[in-house]
Amino acid sequence: MSRRIYEISKELDMENKEVMEILRDRGFEVKSASSTIDNISADAFIEEFRNQADAEPESSEAAAPAPAIPTIKEPVKPNIPAGAIVKSKADIERERLEKEAAEQRAREAEITRRREEREAASRPQASAEQGAKSPKMPTMPTLPTAKSPSMPSMPKPAGKSPGMPSMPTPPPVPKMSMPAPVTPKEDAGPQVTLPPKTPPPAPNIPSREETKKVVIGASQPSKPASVEEGKVVEQDGQKIIQVKPPIVVRDFAGLIGMKPFKLISELMDAGIFAGMNQTIEEDVASRLAEKHGFKLEVRHRGEEQAQAKAKKAKAKISDDDPSQLAPRPPVVCVLGHVDHGKTTLLDSIRKANVVSGEAGGITQHVGAYQVEQSGHKITFIDTPGHAAFSKMRERGANVTDVAILVVAADDGFMPQTDEALKFAQKANVPIVVAINKMDAKGANIDRVKQQMQERNIASEDWGGETLCTPVSAINNEGIEDLLELVLLQAEVLELQANPKCPAQGVIVESQVEQGRGSTATVIVQKGTLKPGDALVCGPEHCKVRAMLDENGKQVKAAPPSTPVRIMGWSDAPESGSEFTAVKNDKVARAQAEETAQQLKKEILDLQAKANAPMDLEEFLGMIDEKRAKVLRVIVKADVHGSMEAVIGMLEGIKSDKVNLDVIQSSVGLVTKKDIVLATSSNATIVAFNTKLENGVQAQAKRGEVHIIQHNIIYELIDQVKEAMAELLEPEFRENKLGAAEVRAIFPVGKGWVAGCMVTEGILRRDAHARLLRKDEVVHEGRIGTLRRFKDDAQEVRAGYECGANITGCNDYQEKDVIEAYEIVEFRPSL
Repeated sequence: MSRRIYEISKELDMENKEVMEILRDRGFEVKSASSTIDNISADAFIEEFRNQADAEPESSEAAAPAPAIPTIKEPVKPNIPAGAIVKSKADIERERLEKEAAEQRAREAEITRRREEREAASRPQASAEQGAKSPKMPTMPTLPTAKSPSMPSMPKPAGKSPGMPSMPTPPPVPKMSMPAPVTPKEDAGPQVTLPPKTPPPAPNIPSREETKKVVIGASQPSKPASVEEGKVVEQDGQKIIQVKPPIVVRDFAGLIGMKPFKLISELMDAGIFAGMNQTIEEDVASRLAEKHGFKLEVRHRGEEQAQAKAKKAKAKISDDDPSQLAPRPPVVCVLGHVDHGKTTLLDSIRKANVVSGEAGGITQHVGAYQVEQSGHKITFIDTPGHAAFSKMRERGANVTDVAILVVAADDGFMPQTDEALKFAQKANVPIVVAINKMDAKGANIDRVKQQMQERNIASEDWGGETLCTPVSAINNEGIEDLLELVLLQAEVLELQANPKCPAQGVIVESQVEQGRGSTATVIVQKGTLKPGDALVCGPEHCKVRAMLDENGKQVKAAPPSTPVRIMGWSDAPESGSEFTAVKNDKVARAQAEETAQQLKKEILDLQAKANAPMDLEEFLGMIDEKRAKVLRVIVKADVHGSMEAVIGMLEGIKSDKVNLDVIQSSVGLVTKKDIVLATSSNATIVAFNTKLENGVQAQAKRGEVHIIQHNIIYELIDQVKEAMAELLEPEFRENKLGAAEVRAIFPVGKGWVAGCMVTEGILRRDAHARLLRKDEVVHEGRIGTLRRFKDDAQEVRAGYECGANITGCNDYQEKDVIEAYEIVEFRPSL
């Protein structure tokens, strides 16, 4: 028969883990609370711990310790009068503390007894003679019984004669061997023959509370001491205790090397009553530490955080620390006049067809790509050449290290070429001139170099400092030489950046993509950008969900000079603005909201300024503006840069007759909200290279909202100009059709009809006509009757006779002239 662990624990009112730990120390193999031990060992174990539990509440006088256990001097118990009815709080507290101290002493006595038993069991045999009598041969374990003289009896309950020796606990059954005498300590009383035990050495058995702590934390890895848990350090021969409040009596006693009940006694002597789990004041703890040779340092939370921040700030490395800088690839911008082959050149470098994907064959977006040449990476930015995209070209020049100025060999320098050159010079960016279209008819490289000389950018072979090379992008000739010149220029610049600092960079382009939300193409300038980073860019924030390269592939890390498309923005950030990585998304959101509030405040200030009292001239000017025709537009575009270009072109339309007002602009599809806004403000939607959401077309038709939509910018602007002209009042012009001379007059019914000869042009029925007599207008009306012989006619041409009658006129004379004309309506120009 056997007993399970959880049954023993329940009977002793102990924790399963506590019982299992003690049994393992005694050699029993127990794995869980469902493991079993034999009945005899179980009964012995239960009796042993039940006797201890019965002995713990008794006073030290009733349960005198056995001679084998050293006694501990107890504090004198206060003498309370027998007739006292009410005890003071101090007496009650003292009795409680004395009771806890007695329990602690009983537990320590038990720990000492167990330790001695283990030392005795593991001690080698005393003599060779006794060793000869008990050879090391395996024998069946003999369970302790009442009839076995060689086996010790079970320990008796406390309260027996003080001279009676305390008997040890019976050995674990699996580890028993032949008995051997053991010599106890000198002060342990009479010698007792212990049964042989060969368990492995085990640590000291802790008290019940300590056992619970060990068992509960057995599966947890040990942690080094910290300031929060308290530790003792030594500085200049002085022991310093570092603790963090609150200071608990039990923990503090361990730090100064005392037993908790002794520390409690010292506190009682000082008039302070505190239990083991209670706290003491910092000044009291400081005096106690000083008394025992320690110095106390109390570190509060605020001080600790301040020290940690100061330490972190001191350890933080500067973004531009020379020791952290590393070489980075150059960022190259391709500039030039429209249709000079910029994108075709980049197409040859990337080995991809980019031009075919652009509407009208012109680049309308800023594209960022990265290629590799001779083991070195180069980042390229392709900018539009059309005049409408000057802001995008300027932005591209400002974020680059080297500018490639593409000049067609047959055309030479053109207006946008000069403009791009000014942008590069303004940004202080070195220039590499690529003379393209060397295969074209009429290519003249010397003429281009002469124009470079006139603009103070003479080529090297003409005595200047500008790198220059001829290329043919369409035939893929001279591309390698151009890339080598770019790497040579980058080597001279010694481009470096810190890849370990927080990421920083610039927004090249932003847009709203269907299925992806707001995205932005960026170039990292410092640090390394990774998915999950939190970014701030003005009033917009982002937690990087994903990063894509120019081919749509996922990027796990973007070091300096790397172009990537970032997903996860709260809204499309402004192109050309800078972004910065922050600690987490919460910080990013807070900073973005703060910036948004600041911008909102500035707008409100401007509105308040606009609503301020005005003088008479401003009032009359406002009246003139109200009377003037205004075309209100809502601009929608696919990307932020294109939106800027469209707004710039619209603002460039000059007219004294019609004003143009951009009331809102945004990136993305035309939505129903845009239609609602256009309906309420009587505005026209101008959509460049973007589509409509489902249901928008029908809603626009119901609201009579005009949508101008195109993917080529100059055609879009032409349609806007037509819409502006339609707002003007129509003008009318008189267009002469012909004339006829009156030769005869014929009576018809109650009126008269003029017989005429058409002398020029034509006479047409229902046309406007006037009767002239000696250059004076006698009558005006319409030609009501027109006959050729006896037949009605619609019109009669010059050289033919006819009969005609002007409605409401009966006064005809020979030699009068009938002049026919029409009134034409036309739209005035802007």
